[in-house]
Amino acid sequence: MFDYVYGVGHSPTFRSRFNALIKRDYLRIPITSSSDLAATLAHLGHQLIALHLLKSTKVAHPNTAFIGSRHPEVEKISWSRNTVWLDKAQTTGFQGVPEDVWNFHIGGYQVCEKWLKDRKGRTLSQDDIAHYQKIVVALSETIRLMAEIDRVIDAHGGWPGAFQATATA
Repeated sequence: MFDYVYGVGHSPTFRSRFNALIKRDYLRIPITSSSDLAATLAHLGHQLIALHLLKSTKVAHPNTAFIGSRHPEVEKISWSRNTVWLDKAQTTGFQGVPEDVWNFHIGGYQVCEKWLKDRKGRTLSQDDIAHYQKIVVALSETIRLMAEIDRVIDAHGGWPGAFQATATA
């Protein structure tokens, strides 16, 4: 059930449609009478959970390249040309970060920027670099899975048709 709730809660349409309610009340998850839809959403939710815990096998395969200094200090964080830069001169950073990943927010935070801002003035270790690359993979896959969740719901009748109107969890 948790996987299902996680999946539905990551539907972009759900988030925009019920944004006002989500902000002021507990999340109310609609229940579907379709066992196929429920199983698919639970499966997608399970994949999201693994990504967000960085336990998915996908995060072991970076989709970015670290370029520049071997001992990078986080100085001035910026993004341009699909690269997250760590310095003013834009010589050191993570190449291959798409704009949608760079701009992805969780709550009020821009994830890729926030993680680095929390380390401003520090020199990143090899483990830090690898961790950031895992975050980028997780966000990229999250964006893909969120779109997939909406496609699955649309294929089952969309909002609110795919869900029983009266039942909520």
